Amino acid sequence: TERKKFHTAPVGQVFRLRPFHVLVATGGGYAGYRKYEDYKLEQLEKRGIEVPVKLASEWEVALYKSVPTRLLSRAWGRLNQVELPTWLRKPVYSLYIWTFGVNMKEAAVEDLHHYRNLSEFFRRKLKPQARPVCGVHSVISPSDGKILNFGQVKNCEVEQVKGVTYSLESFLGPRVPTEELHFSQAPPGNSFQQQLVTKEGNELYHCVIYLAPGDYHCFHSPTDWTVSHRRHFPGSLMSVNPGVARWIKELFCHNERVVLTGDWKHGFFSLTAVGATNVGSIRIYFDQDLHTNSPSYSKGSYNDFSFISNNNKEGIPMRKGEHLGEFNLGSTIVLIFEAPKDFKFNLKAGQKIRFGEALGSL
Repeated sequence: TERKKFHTAPVGQVFRLRPFHVLVATGGGYAGYRKYEDYKLEQLEKRGIEVPVKLASEWEVALYKSVPTRLLSRAWGRLNQVELPTWLRKPVYSLYIWTFGVNMKEAAVEDLHHYRNLSEFFRRKLKPQARPVCGVHSVISPSDGKILNFGQVKNCEVEQVKGVTYSLESFLGPRVPTEELHFSQAPPGNSFQQQLVTKEGNELYHCVIYLAPGDYHCFHSPTDWTVSHRRHFPGSLMSVNPGVARWIKELFCHNERVVLTGDWKHGFFSLTAVGATNVGSIRIYFDQDLHTNSPSYSKGSYNDFSFISNNNKEGIPMRKGEHLGEFNLGSTIVLIFEAPKDFKFNLKAGQKIRFGEALGSL
């Protein structure tokens, strides 16, 4: 009897299930299943087979959001900052290079032993000549990546991928006070989209760029403009790869993001950096007060900050191609801006693009 008790007591303790463990295991397993489904969809697309849109149900989204991606992303960020022994750096980085197809010949420092930790390697700088900035077109790509969607904004809805949309107002949040952006007051009763358009005859355009883990992780100013306001939305950190963007409606509205708004020569202009799994850290170089993926997360909230003050009446001027910020791994950039009706994109959906190349022009 004593021997039996001796063996059964520890077993009971080991297999005592707690709700949190069940939640993590179930959510993690389902996320893995979705990754496999995404892989199958990518293979079908490569073969030229059109994939019908199949949106996630509310319970599927809730299950995915139950995975503690914010906690995992913070843990990943700390792991990335652990200094690696010199002898371990080359094999670790070489595996990453091979897995994600990184071109180290473009890096300012090609020697892998130079990067003390994964974070430094992810945020590596490029050689000055690696990304020439197009001087002819008015709007350039702010980053390396893949074009998910682009075009005119219609009916206050923006496409994240073909056939899957999100609300313009949910994504950007309430309109910034008129006095901050120096825009003319829109007549009351106009739609949110009409309130953003400041000049008669203009239209609102958008462009979505997905940064894969192997891409250059810094982003730059896409045009000459002035940044007047920053809005930070704490939120989930779900994956933003094209398969998930095709599956979850309003994915970009669920995720943590930093919205920079201001104006350029044609009116309203905004750039939004959207966080994702393992990309809880979004850094804006001129904004030292910004802290993303903070443990104090308030669902549905947002934090505003104005760059206009008594000492700075205009905001932060940015030149086309100037360094603007960085991700910790890879994510998504969304541009929403006002331009005349004859603005044309020089793009194709699904194409690869590099920082400095033309997005469009008049």
